[in-house]
Amino acid sequence: MNTLDQEARALFDAAVARADPGAALRQALQAAPLPPLETGGQSYILALGKAAVPMMQEMLAHCPEPRQALVVTNPENLQSVPGARVLAGAHPVPDHTSAEAGAAVLDFLSRTTAKDRVFVLVSGGGSALMVAPAPGLTLADKAAVSTALLSSGLEINELNLVRQQLSQLKGGGLLRHAAPAPVQAYILSDVIGDDLRAIASGPTVSALGTPAAARALLQQAGVWQDLPAAVRSHLEQPLAPASQPLPEAQNQLIGSNRHSLAAMMDLATARGWQAELVSDHLVGDVAEAAEEILQAAKSAPSDTPVALIFGGETTVRLQGTGRGGRNQELALRLAQRGATELSGDWLFLSGGTDGRDGPTDAAGGIVTPQTWATIAKAGEDGAALLANNDSYAALKAAEALLITGATGTNVADVQLFLRRPG
Repeated sequence: MNTLDQEARALFDAAVARADPGAALRQALQAAPLPPLETGGQSYILALGKAAVPMMQEMLAHCPEPRQALVVTNPENLQSVPGARVLAGAHPVPDHTSAEAGAAVLDFLSRTTAKDRVFVLVSGGGSALMVAPAPGLTLADKAAVSTALLSSGLEINELNLVRQQLSQLKGGGLLRHAAPAPVQAYILSDVIGDDLRAIASGPTVSALGTPAAARALLQQAGVWQDLPAAVRSHLEQPLAPASQPLPEAQNQLIGSNRHSLAAMMDLATARGWQAELVSDHLVGDVAEAAEEILQAAKSAPSDTPVALIFGGETTVRLQGTGRGGRNQELALRLAQRGATELSGDWLFLSGGTDGRDGPTDAAGGIVTPQTWATIAKAGEDGAALLANNDSYAALKAAEALLITGATGTNVADVQLFLRRPG
């Protein structure tokens, strides 16, 4: 019989494999092959995000020539792609490399004509990896906003609404720079609910809101006064009417968190688990998410092997100076409360499908009834580390980190609770 750890890792691997960006794009292109170019036209292929490299590799096998290709991805997934220029930006907080990538994208799109076609391959992470600040704003302004947003407790759609108002490329801005060439986008969703406006801050779709809406969100979250004066001034300007309507694009969703959850369900059932998809919308504060998972675990049958599956993207309100991510903190909270509130032989896994959780080398955490005590045996104070948002140190002390390395894809997070009777 496999251990719970082996079972959990197999199910997590199935979720990641289902989100393979190359396979997802291949299926879409085989179902609807690309038409030939107009005489005198070129293909411009732009791949953005954590899955940009495999998506570009697949597209180059299908896209007609002549063509030009540009990839913007994160450092962990950086690798050369024959026939394409490849750049790396920073994530989750943009830096000068993100600004250089944004400038390269603007230059790339400036060459297009009406005879050309632009293909945009979008995956999660594009918001930070490629930045082109709106006129009057600087990279330092954008970085300060990103830092404030990451500690604000706002959900991903709210974060992207703000980011779009500060960018030349987000919220459909890319379409204006690509015009007059038509744009076809293939999108791998890392956003719960698959709102295309929120994925990588929606470079090929309309914006989520207005400057006034962004301002209200920031004030409600209590971070408005922490923003640079130039950002506040920019968001206080009245919304100017667009000089022309936003160009339309053909946008196709090719993969999502829901596909990965279905793959976990299928495999868990095949391996003899009584599987239940409890939630495909696990969002909001990580403490509330932990409570939801605990209640589901307590209500699950205790006389049969159960696999409770969740998907989503929680948020963490930063109150300390520690290091970690939402998946690690969720796992640590389950370890703390599960040690006394849950019975039986159980395991909980929370992981990011991109292989990276926050600014760490871990994808998340895997905890059991013994994890909380193991942290103490290692000489660490789990409660103090949790209060300091130092989930990485706590889980490392218990050898409970989920480390996969970069996966080359990103469809948000998956969570799994396993329990065997006994």
